[in-house]
Amino acid sequence: MIFKFNPGLLTKIVIAIIIGIGCSLFFPVWAVRVFVTANGLFSNFLSFIIPLLILGLIAPGIADLGKGAGKLLIITVLIAYGSTLIAGFFSFFTTKWSLPLLIEPTTTLNGSGFQFSDVITAFFTFEMTPLMGVTTALVFAFVIGIGVSAVNAERLKGALGEFRKIIILIIQKAIIPLLPYYIFGIFLKIGAEGQVTMILSLFFKVIIVIFVMHIILLLFQFVIAGAISGKNPIKALITMLPAYVTALGTQSSAATIPVTLIQAKKNGVDPEVADFVIPLCATIHLSGSTLKIVSCAYAIMYMTGLNPDITLFAGFIMMLGVTMVAAPGVPGGAIMAAIAILQSMLGFDQMLTGLMIALYITMDSFGTACNVTGDGAIALIMDKIHKKD
Repeated sequence: MIFKFNPGLLTKIVIAIIIGIGCSLFFPVWAVRVFVTANGLFSNFLSFIIPLLILGLIAPGIADLGKGAGKLLIITVLIAYGSTLIAGFFSFFTTKWSLPLLIEPTTTLNGSGFQFSDVITAFFTFEMTPLMGVTTALVFAFVIGIGVSAVNAERLKGALGEFRKIIILIIQKAIIPLLPYYIFGIFLKIGAEGQVTMILSLFFKVIIVIFVMHIILLLFQFVIAGAISGKNPIKALITMLPAYVTALGTQSSAATIPVTLIQAKKNGVDPEVADFVIPLCATIHLSGSTLKIVSCAYAIMYMTGLNPDITLFAGFIMMLGVTMVAAPGVPGGAIMAAIAILQSMLGFDQMLTGLMIALYITMDSFGTACNVTGDGAIALIMDKIHKKD
């Protein structure tokens, strides 16, 4: 039997980081510039595709929420959005409190000068002007999605569904496969410019903070769910662990739905409620991913001397909660959906976006596991509400 090595996205990203750092030690400047040029082309392609990604994912997602709209749907969406907001603000304040304790002030821009220079530049650039701005795409997606749902425009809904398939195909077959090479180029440049030690230190410390926050968030979600449903929160959380472990392997909320359904029903959730809530929450409830994106964004801004204040992040978190509805159920889907507002609201450039992707995907499976496990808590709450009706 022939052994085939088929690593997942996380493994590929880790390998890309290691090889990128290693190659930076001996690559001549001209070779580094080749990859910097390739990264510039890929970054420009991302800028071009992001408005289309927003339109192709958010518009049909909102249109689909209109199917069978009723009290149960509205309450589930509101609870999921509320949970996402709580996760985002919890992440912001926890990261703001913990990061200065873990990272010396002298390692930031205000200290030893942690910043990305343009010493190694691309040979050339090729502009790919987006068809519309990010804000325009967001507004257009909401208008179209709500309009299609309101008038029950089946033909347009079908067209949006086909467009979504095209966008997801681009993500799966073009963007995600190229990400390891993009990350390689970023760490090759960082290593060649002598910034790699502080970046790796940041990664390690932020990962620890995020993992602890995930545990606290799940405990909070199930304590609330237990208080409402009358169930033992710890026992209910333990029952959902198979879904958590499955998500660690699949890195996809959608792929974990069958296991999440089984475990939710074992917690005593009515089968009809579970069959409705779990698949819906797999799409709209990404509290773990939101927590991770906020923490990673704050850490990167903190290290580069930007000002990650609550005024800036409050709007970002609220918009992120909505944008997560667009995240496709593929590895790395959440961060791809969030790139638009990272750039438009937090001012992330090509380099910061690349670091954000690398840092996020390093813990992608843990965020997905937190998402699907939290879906079990929402199912308990919705089951109680359904029984009251």
